[in-house]
Amino acid sequence: MTADTIIAADIRINARWLIPIEPKGIVLDRQTVIITGSRITAVVSQAEADAKYRTRETVDLPQHVVMPGLINLHGHAAMSLFRGMADDLPLMTWLNEHIWPAEGNFVSEQFIADGTQLAMAEMLRTGTTTFSDMYFFPEVAAQAAHDVGMRAQIAFPLLDFPTAWGSGPDEYLNKGQELISAWQGNEFISPAIGPHAPYTVSDGPLERAIHLSTETGAPVQIHLHETAFEVAEATEKLGQRPVARMQSLGLLGPNTQCVHMTQMNEADIEAIAASGAHIVHCPESNLKLASGLCPVQKLADAGINVAIGTDGAASNNNLDLFGELQTAAMLAKVVANDAAALSAHDALTMATLNGAKAIGRDHELGSLAEGKLADIIAVDLSDPFIQPVYDPASHLVYSNHGRAVSHSWIHGVPQLQDGRLTRIDVPDLMLRVDGWRERIRHPRNQ
Repeated sequence: MTADTIIAADIRINARWLIPIEPKGIVLDRQTVIITGSRITAVVSQAEADAKYRTRETVDLPQHVVMPGLINLHGHAAMSLFRGMADDLPLMTWLNEHIWPAEGNFVSEQFIADGTQLAMAEMLRTGTTTFSDMYFFPEVAAQAAHDVGMRAQIAFPLLDFPTAWGSGPDEYLNKGQELISAWQGNEFISPAIGPHAPYTVSDGPLERAIHLSTETGAPVQIHLHETAFEVAEATEKLGQRPVARMQSLGLLGPNTQCVHMTQMNEADIEAIAASGAHIVHCPESNLKLASGLCPVQKLADAGINVAIGTDGAASNNNLDLFGELQTAAMLAKVVANDAAALSAHDALTMATLNGAKAIGRDHELGSLAEGKLADIIAVDLSDPFIQPVYDPASHLVYSNHGRAVSHSWIHGVPQLQDGRLTRIDVPDLMLRVDGWRERIRHPRNQ
């Protein structure tokens, strides 16, 4: 061996098992991921890594699965500060009588900063490396994610009525355009447009959102067909289902992410499939709020790209995407009446490559391959509740909990080492969270 045959790199990760996502459905034994800077240089056998590479750091993970970081494609991050506040209520009661009043009383720039950091701590600890957020003061959430070094799609909210962030559609769209201008092209933050739902946004603002998306390329994420009541009310008042209305307005397309979609008939499925729009499945939130069941296998069979999200911690009540995968996989089987529906590998793809496709970044995220960005996680399978290991992919979906995640890297930078967050001061964060809990529990004392 001569010196010129050795390739210098930054980090070597030796994995007992590796799930690259692409090619689909495979688990590799004793593989090595080589990272140089922010990107993956190679995915090779450990023997080949010994022969070809020298790195300044080696991470040995002898009982771990290494795979791409998870992509949580829908949530309201700062709502983590409302976790458990108004449980066991139907959606509209939950919104109208509890969540919206609480938002009016407490949402501020500091609330968003602290709540978003709390959400990021949980997501990083459980394997998420990219998340999508749709909430107030999106400029604050974007900066919080950027400061930590976490990837995020930040969708500014759009509604017909005033909130803590703005007086109405004109102000939301003006501020949203500033958000897009500030962050467009950034490697970590992807700005997006977030009309809340068909029942809270009228045609005029929706048409302006579509124009802004066309003009800037920013994706649109919208809650759609979340409940039977939403669909029935729209049909009665407007004479068409919400999907048909969105289609007639020109909202549906490859740059659109439709969240929930629990109430779908064949015409809805055909319209989504023909448009190239993506669907974001949030099974645990939909179950908890009794919103309905998304027909995931039927959507996949129709060629629709289905990603996954946790929704906010106020309606879940956690942001553990591995737990969401278990629920999604088992629920899909019941809905399809088919035990083979949404296999473990399909579920893992939904939380990685499918999410990357939905945000238009599958060329650089969502799988472990040479040249892709080094967003990587490791899951420790040594605990008794996961043993014995026959099929690591199956264990990740059906036996695992996100707290088994031991390491993560984003852009080649370590975010989690042996279960410890490297870029969030957890004790300081908990002091701030305790302060919010007291304010929200005892508002008259403020």
